[in-house]
Amino acid sequence: MTRAVALGVAVFLIALPGEAQEKSDVPTQSPRSGSVEFRLGGYRPQLDAEEGVEGAPFSEVFGASNLLLFEVELQRFFYQGIGTAGVSLSLGYAEKYASALLPSGGRAQERTGFHVLPVRVRGVYRFDYPAFRWGIPVVPYVKPGLVYMPWWITKGGEPEDLADGKASGGKLGWEVSGGVSFLLDVLEPRLARDFDSDLGVNHSYLFAEYTYAKVNNFGGPGFNLSDSYWMFGLALDY
Repeated sequence: MTRAVALGVAVFLIALPGEAQEKSDVPTQSPRSGSVEFRLGGYRPQLDAEEGVEGAPFSEVFGASNLLLFEVELQRFFYQGIGTAGVSLSLGYAEKYASALLPSGGRAQERTGFHVLPVRVRGVYRFDYPAFRWGIPVVPYVKPGLVYMPWWITKGGEPEDLADGKASGGKLGWEVSGGVSFLLDVLEPRLARDFDSDLGVNHSYLFAEYTYAKVNNFGGPGFNLSDSYWMFGLALDY
């Protein structure tokens, strides 16, 4: 009996280090509280579509191409269950330059610039339950919210002065964005685990996002900064 007990203890002690080693190899995930997104896309304000505007003055000066818009968005999650829900705040910047138009219709050597700085506050819902539960790497999402867009015009690199004041202002509006993210973790699971343990980044995604924005002070007069456009980018959960 004594020999049997001693043998059992010996077997347990021999097995213990291996069992501890096995447990240390099990991947763990740090707590997830939010996400940061970096996105880039083409934006073109509908200034030529304003009521009472004759012709297409914006297109005549700046051409038909879009402004290149870059944005950074910070999200904070308050629900994680059947999907993920939260709120977000983003800041962006876009500009476009062209030679100023002369009264004669020709082009001046001096360059004029149009600048916007969109600030967005939105709700966020991601349907990521299938991705985390069953490993399906496609995550659809929606973001409704409000946007405030300061704008200003420069001439020769300096803010332009008009007869009635500065060529600047801001417009308030609403928008809805929808998109699809691809969960990059499925391509390199081990690298994703290292990224989490070393930097606290739980998941990474590539995404495509479409935005419908009405930025005209809810139908008020003046500049119409509304547009519908695609953006593409990278998202990192933390």
